[in-house]
Amino acid sequence: MATVSSRRSSATRHKDLRTGVSVWEGMRRPSVQVGALRRDLRTDVLVVGAGISGALIAEALSSRGLEVVIADRRGPVLGSTPASTALLQYELDTPLSLLARKMGRDKAERVWRRSRLALDALRERSRHLGIDAAQTNRDSLYLSGNVLDTAGLHREADARHRAGFECTYLSRDEVKGRYGIRGRSALLGYDNLAVDPRRLATGFLNAALARGGRLLAPVDVTGVEASRQRVLAATKGGPVITCRSLVFATGYEMPKAVPAAGHHIASSYVIATRPQQRSLWPTSCFIWVASDPYLYLRVTPDHRVICGGQDEDFSDEAARDALLPAKTAALERRLKNLFPAVDATAEFAWCGSFGASADGTPTIDRVPRLPNCYVALGYGGNGITFSMMAARMLTGLITGQGDPDADLVSFQSKRQRH
Repeated sequence: MATVSSRRSSATRHKDLRTGVSVWEGMRRPSVQVGALRRDLRTDVLVVGAGISGALIAEALSSRGLEVVIADRRGPVLGSTPASTALLQYELDTPLSLLARKMGRDKAERVWRRSRLALDALRERSRHLGIDAAQTNRDSLYLSGNVLDTAGLHREADARHRAGFECTYLSRDEVKGRYGIRGRSALLGYDNLAVDPRRLATGFLNAALARGGRLLAPVDVTGVEASRQRVLAATKGGPVITCRSLVFATGYEMPKAVPAAGHHIASSYVIATRPQQRSLWPTSCFIWVASDPYLYLRVTPDHRVICGGQDEDFSDEAARDALLPAKTAALERRLKNLFPAVDATAEFAWCGSFGASADGTPTIDRVPRLPNCYVALGYGGNGITFSMMAARMLTGLITGQGDPDADLVSFQSKRQRH
């Protein structure tokens, strides 16, 4: 039996990632074959986490011929993925014009372009694999607020056009005429993606399993010992998984060995209304309000409005959960103010904790002082898009091909900016 010495890092910080019932949990849960870990095993790559990040990473690695094992302490798609609102956008939380001030114009443009590529790759890959996750192309309406006023939207439009992105500025009168929203100008962006996050994750997990991958749960990775030759992952209960590479895809339960500088945990709140097709705005586009606290809206395939935001810095699960009733009421009010004809009453209400960074960009890199171990952090509002970015980048790092944009999302780049 393999052993892991005392010179090891504890794996992750356990958190209760969400509370309430999301709209996706009111639908049938897709099936995934799960096995048990009863003895030591070996594999090319161990992916720790079976949510959307782990699913995308495992599928990408298995497509390159690597043997992949996925381990999760809960089970597939039982962490933060069901709390996602699944507005898949290439636009970062931080507007391009503001991100350019933080990291320089050229790097900011590269990050935004890579986000666009990740979104397109996810759309194309899911189509290639025949995954049905209720994918629907949606435009995005970015409304003026206290982060970007009308003048700020003009600057943002100029920044996006310079970087090669198509967008259209709409005046207050145009926004009112097209969408019935009063008193706000907007930028209209094109071809983002709405999905069912549970169906998307299980689709990619099943694609990896079809190539011989294994999903083991419940398996709690309690410690990691890494060298240039191999990585040993100890698990609660005794068995050890030996691999050539290990990927922490644990989302917002940050690995203890990973530097936390530049990242923080926040809590976001969401409601979903009853189905009401006749009350919805034209085109059912995504809507974001450029305000702090921000507000975002999307429509489900059965014509419910999902409305989220009202973020708070995370302190503990009890404090987060205690705010859910008040946050639900606040989201109902803000939705009603924006669209008076919509029944804003919440049929579903939930909250979840997520990782974010000061500039809205992720960190995707090797773990310092843990050879052959990798991690992706700081997803923010671009969670699933950044997960796809991580899948492509980490595949390049693990296979030795590298990635042309790795410098933008490394731990070193975060230290330089913070």
